[in-house]
Amino acid sequence: MLYAVAVDSLRKLTLLQVVPELETGGAEQTTIDVARAVVQAGGTALVASRGGRMTQRLIADGAQFFEMPVHTKNPITLLQNSTALAALIRAHKVDLIHARSRAPAFSALWAAHRTGIPFVATYHGVYKAQNPVKRWYNAVMTHGDLVIANSDYTRAHLLAEHNISQDKVVTIPRGVDLSRFDPAVVIPERVQKLQAEWGLPPEDTRTRILLGGRLTRIKGHLTIIQAAALMKGAGRRDFVILFAGDDQGRSGYRQALEAAIVKADLVDEIRLVGHCMDMPAAFLLADLAILPTAVPESFGRAAVEPQAMGRPVIASAHGGVTETVLEGKTGWLVPPEDPKAWATALSAALDMGPTALKAMGTMSASRVRQLYSNDAMCAATLAAYDQVLAARKSG
Repeated sequence: MLYAVAVDSLRKLTLLQVVPELETGGAEQTTIDVARAVVQAGGTALVASRGGRMTQRLIADGAQFFEMPVHTKNPITLLQNSTALAALIRAHKVDLIHARSRAPAFSALWAAHRTGIPFVATYHGVYKAQNPVKRWYNAVMTHGDLVIANSDYTRAHLLAEHNISQDKVVTIPRGVDLSRFDPAVVIPERVQKLQAEWGLPPEDTRTRILLGGRLTRIKGHLTIIQAAALMKGAGRRDFVILFAGDDQGRSGYRQALEAAIVKADLVDEIRLVGHCMDMPAAFLLADLAILPTAVPESFGRAAVEPQAMGRPVIASAHGGVTETVLEGKTGWLVPPEDPKAWATALSAALDMGPTALKAMGTMSASRVRQLYSNDAMCAATLAAYDQVLAARKSG
């Protein structure tokens, strides 16, 4: 594998990653990807987390999982977690600890100090600081040997927020598992299964638009409902929009979406299909993907994965997606929370027709394979570990 060759000196690396939970999301997926890369490079990968639905995938890849309440912000539990992490480090002779969120970063940093090993943190999100206390809390991510930013947008933000040397921050864009997000490996039966589950008969020729992501206000579902209402009001009936994601306990928001869909007379045009375990097949089922986030995504893997599957993307024009979506070439960038602008962009995409959308999707897939492969992300991350360990060794 690429990362095994690139960092041959790390074949015996023992890495401990700390992430709040393993339910769903970019930080969680990257944790699994890097753990797998370490194992494939001949090392040992440990993950401390609350756990979740992705835990079995982590273990199947050869990593060792340690259940721990690292998601909590309780000061007493943070200290207890620090002690537990330090014990793990000593017992397994861990070489480096990598924190992927702020609350567990405190415990991980203290454990690193207690055991004398390097501490690395990844800025997975753009953390806002409304006051000095919040800025101090966010700054824990910058107190180690190296900070990894998942996009140039994130890097610029953290450099502006914190008094930290530019040399201490490296940009490593998130990667996509191109062995999984590859149209060639998705058999038709997988797509047909989703089509049946989501109530889309083969004779339904409407353009399918997919919004993949958990049901939360920041994902922009309500903007899309309003945009769809404008499109239907203008006489369009040639689309169906699929919201794929669970509410993760936000039943009130899900009910609000359902009510808004009924009120706008869009029951036949918008469907809440629940959590999807087979997103590669979901993107193949769709003709177009959307990411209408109300707040900037630090990277926006949900804009890159559909492109890997040959699907153009319409995304909000802010955050890391402005680096991954090329306006007019691999998709479109639209002002966030602007239903009229979204209705216009969606209508323009529909008017292109399937042949033009497919050609744009082909360009999207080519660019993703050049810039955002999982192998490239893992190689860069392991190389960063190598540099940190070499710097520690040289004093």
